[in-house]
Amino acid sequence: MFNSFKNYLVGAALILSPSLWVSNVWANDVVQMVHNADQYRLEAKSAKVVSLVSLYEHHQLDKTRKYSVYTRPNRESLVLFKSEVEAGQKMLMLGDNYWLVMPKSRRPIRITPMQKLLGEASVGDISTLTWSEDYSATLVDVESLDIDGETVEANLLSLVATTKGASYQKIDLWLNKQSDFPIKADLYLRSGKLAKQAWFKAGERNGQTRVTAMTLLDQIQPAKKTVIEYQEITEVELADKYYNPAYLTRNALAEL
Repeated sequence: MFNSFKNYLVGAALILSPSLWVSNVWANDVVQMVHNADQYRLEAKSAKVVSLVSLYEHHQLDKTRKYSVYTRPNRESLVLFKSEVEAGQKMLMLGDNYWLVMPKSRRPIRITPMQKLLGEASVGDISTLTWSEDYSATLVDVESLDIDGETVEANLLSLVATTKGASYQKIDLWLNKQSDFPIKADLYLRSGKLAKQAWFKAGERNGQTRVTAMTLLDQIQPAKKTVIEYQEITEVELADKYYNPAYLTRNALAEL
């Protein structure tokens, strides 16, 4: 009888408090939502991502840059700058530690998480490809979005950084309610300032729906826009030596 009364009280509380119901129902599912969203962007644990970055100003194409990004578990990635004007530059990210290697330089340069976001190429945006490793997420609301004239129901999640090296301190992320495909994201700096808004483009890769491009609208310099196209994603696992800053300074890595 006591258990029946207890269940009655719990049920009544959930009816009277929708927010309590939402927090209980979605608490376990939100982690899976973020994981699913990551899978649309990078399905392999270790991969090579070839990215073409187009930089626009006042709606006019200003320049393009190309990068090869090698990722592997434990928040480790190596970025090779492939455009002629940046050829030979490398960026290595090992957890919360970052190095920039310049051509002919004898020593790697330690940089901060903020510095990897600076510059026209938005290296921080192309190199940090997963949310589930750097953020904790909570469900905020369910919203209706107008996407090209079509109404789409989306779960709005609030992501808060759990690591020092996260590119952004906070992210508001909208996921398709039916599929968890990422639709858009508001990206906030540690100061709380809204830096960029990202929109994700759906396409097909290897017969599966995937994020094939991301458009970043600069909220600090509204005239600027960055489009990152993921031209190729293949499952590749580099040897450990490539994730050593000292090795990068001694080798051009022309083979990659």
